[in-house]
Amino acid sequence: MIRLGVVGHRGYAELPAVLHTLHELAPALDMQLFFEDELLTEAGYGELLDDPSQIDALLTLGGDGTLLRGARLVNLHPVPILGINLGRLGFLTCCPVDHMPMALMRFARGDYAAENRMVIDARVVDATGKERGRWFALNDIVLHKGGFARVVSLRVTANGETIAVYGADGVVLSTPTGSTAYSLSAGGPVVYPTLETICVTPISAHTLAIRPVILPPTAIVTVQAEDTPEELLVTIDGQVGSNFGPGETLTARRGQGGVVIVRFPGGSFFSTLRQKLGWGGLADRDRPPDLKN
Repeated sequence: MIRLGVVGHRGYAELPAVLHTLHELAPALDMQLFFEDELLTEAGYGELLDDPSQIDALLTLGGDGTLLRGARLVNLHPVPILGINLGRLGFLTCCPVDHMPMALMRFARGDYAAENRMVIDARVVDATGKERGRWFALNDIVLHKGGFARVVSLRVTANGETIAVYGADGVVLSTPTGSTAYSLSAGGPVVYPTLETICVTPISAHTLAIRPVILPPTAIVTVQAEDTPEELLVTIDGQVGSNFGPGETLTARRGQGGVVIVRFPGGSFFSTLRQKLGWGGLADRDRPPDLKN
């Protein structure tokens, strides 16, 4: 029996119908369902997911944000995450919602690839050297301005050596998975998602001489603000975060373990780029991946 955890975004109108379909499919696929707290009431069946060691895999119903939240929910427990896209983009998900039955059947018979994705372990240390916060990010850690419409100076180092002092709106520290998220919008490179690197991308740098830097996974990256305004923020995967005060240091390194993302044979990273982001042309941008092979 497959013990399947389920998380979902209740803002999607089709979620009740998807939960009904899941209820019908689970017995035939020998799946026992565990739902996050809020979704258990919505589903009206199954058991409560309150410990990641309960489950063998995680199903996310929503978009990329739901998958990122699900990855935090299992707290780096190495279970494969199967993302079903109920939204528009769904870059991290494996298929659109109408392909969910086929995706679950293929998953149940082991007809899938498990991609291990690197995570970033980020910590904020205060001026006295005390750790004030710690997070793990599948996409990125961003240090950025709050309400100030001016450039801030951020000193970025790798293994103790200064890379640069960025005059910018902020800086993105991204994994390869996150290279197609905020980092891409800030002018960062596209990095193949199963590689292990840390990409440092300034946001709206106030110079023509600054470019993104790709560092090895062994790098320990620190960021300090040299003229800290009152409102600097650290944001993790665009979803959670903290204020960043004067004298504090943000440290980022490769996290232990990682997140396992489900992919099906027949799809590829570059086909996803073409379909989701219009990479290299628009011919097959709106054609969903074929799960029938």
